[in-house]
Amino acid sequence: MSADGWHRSWPAPAKLNLFLHVVGRREDGYHLLQSAMRLIDCCDQVRFSPLRTSRIALAKPLQDVEESRELCVRAARLLQAQTGCQNGVEIRIDKNIPMGGGLGGGSSDAATTLMVLNRLWNLGLDRSRLMGLGLQLGADVPFFIFGQSAFAEGIGERLAPITLPAAWYLVLVPPVSVSTQEVFATLNLTQNTKSIKISSFSVGFGRNDLESAVCRRYPVVARYLGWLKAYGDARMSGSGACVFTEFSTEAQARAVASRLPPEMRGFVARGLERHPVEEGLDAG
Repeated sequence: MSADGWHRSWPAPAKLNLFLHVVGRREDGYHLLQSAMRLIDCCDQVRFSPLRTSRIALAKPLQDVEESRELCVRAARLLQAQTGCQNGVEIRIDKNIPMGGGLGGGSSDAATTLMVLNRLWNLGLDRSRLMGLGLQLGADVPFFIFGQSAFAEGIGERLAPITLPAAWYLVLVPPVSVSTQEVFATLNLTQNTKSIKISSFSVGFGRNDLESAVCRRYPVVARYLGWLKAYGDARMSGSGACVFTEFSTEAQARAVASRLPPEMRGFVARGLERHPVEEGLDAG
């Protein structure tokens, strides 16, 4: 890749879970899931600057996240450890994706870090190897490296491509941050939803099995969801707190967004077919 790959801004898109079923639990405690996942064009932006040492550092700290626990830092250090690379990097993350919203922002940042540093450091790892590394960081990271709409199984790491129609989404952002670990560890989840085959999936299928539990614990999520259901099949993404509904045109999504009460926050996003970082990597 040319030198301009350094310092430029690389996108890390959010995702939506179009449905999310909890279908069982492994002996190690991890829940088994089925989900349809889609990238949307709400993106964090990540920049990489080379360092003269092997140090991995953030240009600025993220709120309430220790640097050593930040997923981009962990991703870069994992690349070093797995490849023997001695290069260092300073990482700057400009956050646009709500934190604790079920949109996968931290996982997406980590995936972009793995994909871009793999190229900038000339490591030559293929997509499958990067997805394996991503799984060590979190169950959603492999999806972002997969880079397209997917039917997900297992703990989210078994992915098969699916084709989805063009769509726009109104995503509402309740003023709470929901901990994924807390949801799975402490809430009474449905664990007996029947598994389906990928051929049974269609747009509008299913539900989010975490939704009712999160709404009980966070009434504001229920309130946002209730408002949005007046305009379509509203659902929660991931373990929350963000909720969304789908529209066939941007105009429809923005028309509903214009009716948001003043105390509610949300944004309109377009569904993506391909991870936007791949265009930059291909161009390099």
